[in-house]
Amino acid sequence: MAKDKTTNYFFSCSSATGVPAIKLDPELDKRVVRKLDRNILPILTVFFFLSFLDRTNIGNARIAGLERDLGITENQYKICVTTLYVPYILSELPTNLILRFVGPRWVLPTILTMWGAITTLQGLATNFSGLVAARFFLGMVEGPMLPSIVLYLSAFYTRRELGMRIAAIFTSTSLAGAFSGLLAAAISKMDGIRGRRGWAWIFILEGLLTFLIGLSGYFLIPSTPAEARFLTEEEKGAIMARIEKDRPALLNSGRFYPREVGRALVSPHVVMIILINFFNGTTVFGLAIFLPTIVNGLGFSPIRSQLLSVGPFAAAFFVTLFASWASDRFRSRTIPLACSSTLAAIGYIVYLATDHQLTLYGSLFLTASGVYSIAPPMSAWASNNSEPHYRRATTIALASVFTDCGGILSTWLFPASTAPKYKGSIILNLTFILLLGLTAVVNGLLLRWCNKRKQDPAKRQELLAPYFQNVKGDFESDFSRTEEVNRRAWLDLGDKHPDFKYLI
Repeated sequence: MAKDKTTNYFFSCSSATGVPAIKLDPELDKRVVRKLDRNILPILTVFFFLSFLDRTNIGNARIAGLERDLGITENQYKICVTTLYVPYILSELPTNLILRFVGPRWVLPTILTMWGAITTLQGLATNFSGLVAARFFLGMVEGPMLPSIVLYLSAFYTRRELGMRIAAIFTSTSLAGAFSGLLAAAISKMDGIRGRRGWAWIFILEGLLTFLIGLSGYFLIPSTPAEARFLTEEEKGAIMARIEKDRPALLNSGRFYPREVGRALVSPHVVMIILINFFNGTTVFGLAIFLPTIVNGLGFSPIRSQLLSVGPFAAAFFVTLFASWASDRFRSRTIPLACSSTLAAIGYIVYLATDHQLTLYGSLFLTASGVYSIAPPMSAWASNNSEPHYRRATTIALASVFTDCGGILSTWLFPASTAPKYKGSIILNLTFILLLGLTAVVNGLLLRWCNKRKQDPAKRQELLAPYFQNVKGDFESDFSRTEEVNRRAWLDLGDKHPDFKYLI
């Protein structure tokens, strides 16, 4: 009889803890989301805006005379860009794994303040060695920002809501690309003030801005919903109930288990997410750093090139918002990624097919819009389909690591000898964007198959039987026992649990 009761329990359990499905007040739910959007998103958006601005402003500094004044070669410039990504990559996973212990309230403002100071010091560099050293330490403290933000948001928002919130933050990269051109054009006019060149003032002023905003973060960021002073006790409880209903494994994962890192590494859908991020990292960082150079190579003056680089980034801002809204609205990551990669591919093809100056410039609007609109659904996908906490933390960090590996590759894809069209580099980026779309479709089909397989009663019993085989007696009527057994199942299986449905 005990065996029969165990089998029945596999099909009657409706939540992570064995209790009936959680019912939420729709009005309270909406009020909570609006409060989170007003109080958390703007702060994180500014943080990430500054992250991207300070990481890529070296491209604007180059146009303003960085190479000439420091006496560095093209290869030395690329070494400076590449150097940032090595410590950047190494710092992402460890920081994500300790984020819960230290607390986002302390981690995020600290790294922001530190990289603001280092960005400012770049403006004081007088030679290649000084610039390389500054870039190395900048990467070390700036690397954890994006994966930490995505992991942090997943503790406040449901899986369905995450894509649009990541988009709201990530579109700041488009604004940073546009704003950096405008800001660099204005700051470059300070050339000669206090004996400093225009490119130096770009680093100094943007770094000081970051430093000051970082200090304010200590007073603005709550580590958990329970610490959020802008929420009532009822609203804090509602957030926890929403998260438990959406991702039961999240509230059952307190301790760190090293095995979760390994389980993330061997999950096929995680491997494909990593590949997608690598392809996107190559294209998005290539555009971010070299778009002013590409525009300048089309025959425009340095100042005009800074200003003209604004247009493609501005277009990317609106397309990214729409793609992310559609991704959340229709609960799909595969289709938006496939559409965005197609848009970017069209832009690359047009760029390769013409020599007309304005058409070449116009193609950058399509390319930037497609490439930039990939990142938010992609980041949400990495977070959506990995549980429990440390498996998800690993997946998010690995996705970011391979994005930055793509960034390293992009640094070497635009040699001056291939200017002004950089044909070989564009062909490689076109290949990567097509592979990205194909990988996204394959991953979507894989996840659909996994969801269908979980619905098979025999598979469900196979997955859950080990956790109930030692339970004796009428455990269905013993709430504490059923709760503990089911918590163990969620904690160990995570996203492999039959009640966990992958977001496609």
